[in-house]
Amino acid sequence: IPALGERLRIIQLSRFYRSLGMLLTGGIPVLGALGMVSGLLAPPLRQKLQGAAELIGHGQPISAAMEQSGLATPIALRMLRVGERSGRMGEMMERIAGFYDEETARWIEWFTKLFEPLLMLVIGLVIGLVVLLLYMPIFDLAGSIQ
Repeated sequence: IPALGERLRIIQLSRFYRSLGMLLTGGIPVLGALGMVSGLLAPPLRQKLQGAAELIGHGQPISAAMEQSGLATPIALRMLRVGERSGRMGEMMERIAGFYDEETARWIEWFTKLFEPLLMLVIGLVIGLVVLLLYMPIFDLAGSIQ
C-alpha cells in the first residue's frame, strides 16, 4: 500500500532524526552518531544512510548528503540547512522529528475518521446479510403454504 509505506517511512525518519539529534547535541561526532542510529532504520533506508555517511565522510554537508540519499523531505531539508548555518544541527534534527511526529498524528487522526464510517458500513452490510439469510427460509415456507 503506497500511502501506508510512506507513513512508515516518515515514522522511521522521525525516530532516526530524534536519536541523531540527541547524539549530536550530546557531542558525538556525526559519522559515529550515524553508525549508532543506523539500527533504527529498515534495511532499505539503512542502505541509503550508509550512502549518506560516505558522502558526509567525503566532506559534503549533512543536508546535501541526506537529500542525495533520499533521507529528507523538502521541509526537513530546509531545516537541516538552517541547522548547518546556525551551528545547532542537533536541535534542528529534534525539531524535524517533532514535525514528523505531528504529521504522523494528523495522518492517524484522518485515517481513523475515514475508517470508522467504513467499518460501520461493512458491519451493517454483514448484519443485513445475516438477517436476510435467516428470513429467506421463512419466506420460502410461507410461499409454499399458499
